[in-house]
Amino acid sequence: MGWAMGWAMGRANGIMVRPYSVSCASTQYCAILVAMNGTDDAALDAYRLHSAICKVLTDPKRLMILDALRHGGRSVSQLATSIGVSLPNASQHLAVMRNAGLVTGHRNGTSITYHLTEPTIVEACDVIHRIVERRLAGRAAPPAAVASPATSQPVQG
Repeated sequence: MGWAMGWAMGRANGIMVRPYSVSCASTQYCAILVAMNGTDDAALDAYRLHSAICKVLTDPKRLMILDALRHGGRSVSQLATSIGVSLPNASQHLAVMRNAGLVTGHRNGTSITYHLTEPTIVEACDVIHRIVERRLAGRAAPPAAVASPATSQPVQG
């Protein structure tokens, strides 16, 4: 997907906003962005939906669930084990994600297998992950502790 961003000033319900335009291969996605560029209630609704999805992605455990589901469906117990939480906690996170429309669950007997409803969401997460990696790599190394003469000598054994 090619991104060509341009900034323009707009007004939505008396609030100054900076809508953006994007050229991309997905006509459905572009239609949403066109709606977001407007100054009417549809634009505000699109921004609210965007915000709601982003809020779901603010929890590290939910990001870990997205990453675990990137290659296919997994049961709640598999997800709980892979992200290191209890079964009830994993179920709570999945409920939030399901309510936001990011995952869907299919019952297999007594187990529920979850899948991403929008698999391309991991691409957005990957972009943010690359930004985080660059920022972490750019951090200065912590200053080295000043060693006293007694501790700087190798131990003879």
